[in-house]
Amino acid sequence: MRTSGILMHITSLPGPYGVGTLGKNAYAFVDFLEEAGQSYWQILPLTPTGYGDSPYQSCSTFAGNHYLIDLDTLVEQGLLKPEEIQNITWSVREEKADFGLQYQSRLKVLRLAYSRFQGGPEYDAFRAENDSWLPDFTLFMALKDHFAGKPWYSWETAYKFREASAMAAARREFRQDCDFYAFVQYLFFTQWNALRTYAAGKGIRFIGDVPIYVPLDSVEVWSSPELFQLDETLRPTDVAGVPPDAFTADGQLWGNPLYRWDEMGRDGYRWWIRRLSAAGKWYDTVRLDHFRGFEAYWAVPYGAPNARGGHWVKGPGLDFMRTLKAALPNLSLIAEDLGFLTDDVLALRDASGYPGMKVLQFAFDSREPSDYLPHTYIRNTVCYSGTHDNMTTRQWLETGTPEMRQYAGSYMHLTEAEGEVWGVIRTAMSSVSDLCVIPMQDYLNLGAEARMNFPGTLSDSNWTWRAKDGMIEKSLARKIRELTALYARLDSQAAKTEKPAAAADGEAE
Repeated sequence: MRTSGILMHITSLPGPYGVGTLGKNAYAFVDFLEEAGQSYWQILPLTPTGYGDSPYQSCSTFAGNHYLIDLDTLVEQGLLKPEEIQNITWSVREEKADFGLQYQSRLKVLRLAYSRFQGGPEYDAFRAENDSWLPDFTLFMALKDHFAGKPWYSWETAYKFREASAMAAARREFRQDCDFYAFVQYLFFTQWNALRTYAAGKGIRFIGDVPIYVPLDSVEVWSSPELFQLDETLRPTDVAGVPPDAFTADGQLWGNPLYRWDEMGRDGYRWWIRRLSAAGKWYDTVRLDHFRGFEAYWAVPYGAPNARGGHWVKGPGLDFMRTLKAALPNLSLIAEDLGFLTDDVLALRDASGYPGMKVLQFAFDSREPSDYLPHTYIRNTVCYSGTHDNMTTRQWLETGTPEMRQYAGSYMHLTEAEGEVWGVIRTAMSSVSDLCVIPMQDYLNLGAEARMNFPGTLSDSNWTWRAKDGMIEKSLARKIRELTALYARLDSQAAKTEKPAAAADGEAE
């Protein structure tokens, strides 16, 4: 079935409180997607942001990001007073999220809301339904507050090693703080589920990311250290990264603790099944980050200055994929199969049956043939102009070599009359890929100022781009819809474009 969507993280929505939220502008964007004839809204992880304000470095794989809770909704519910949120400086620049200001003020405001909260059956039901992860998360956050934000591996020994008596005492001592953090999660999931219900009514489905790794300072590593490559002092032995390539001479040193895949496999990868089961409830389709790491991963000795000294280690491979499919047969998943791909990685992706990703920005290196060129695609793929980790398409075209620009221009027939960025979008839409996803920055024809992330770097520009009020217009929705209809990606056209029943999934076109 041919469909399309737009990549736009929640934090990038416009709004008055310094960061995009689950409030009225999120609902307005759903309306925009419907008007534009789109079927999917792709977002980045909704978990709390961590080191470098990255949504891929979260302290919890199950919790929601409290920055996304809409404050106006809390005013409507009587949990906040207008002046309590209007007299706070939430941002300095409309087009940039300021996570520092969020860190200073957001929880303080939510504590005011908590002071007026009366609880009730729905709140009690939420806590009961999430009992598998919520108690550990709320205690983790309460202890973080108690230890002035220090990472868990710097806490007192009894808390660091989760000694039973210390844990029981902490749950009693910090019960009120734990209840507050449970309330925050209740707010997040109430608002998120309401948005999802509204989107479903408009025919819009969500694609959401699940990072392959979790950071060392996370409730998952603290609560289940036996599943990670740690020594007896709970210090990592090796950490995650990727090797040097044409873009990064030193590779990328991510620093996340690596998994003990043998230990995880003993109980049928239960930790992963729980994680992806939860993601399957959050989103309609899950994009599984760094898919190649399941075939083999780059292990770097802990404390190394860069990723050069790492080495490849075999991952869980097909055993994991088979277990995942057996446990979650209805999970819709996209394999983020970018990066250094070997025949073994490609074989694992193909054996899994999950669609991989095709990124047009990777297609036009004139030095060698590329399987990112659209004429090489099969249907069981997702085509992107670029992703959150790439330049915007306008920036890519403006900074490319003359050879690349000539090759791309000739292949995609890019012209000033159409607009070069629109020519790239047209090429993606016309591909045989079942799904086409375009970043919102490309539809807005934005340049370097709107890049979402530069991988492997720490910058106050990463993750901060926001659309300005009035930037996302109805005229743009009509233009997108026309292109979507032209290439038969409207849901109403799907039945007409289904391949014959005799054709095999993944068959080359």
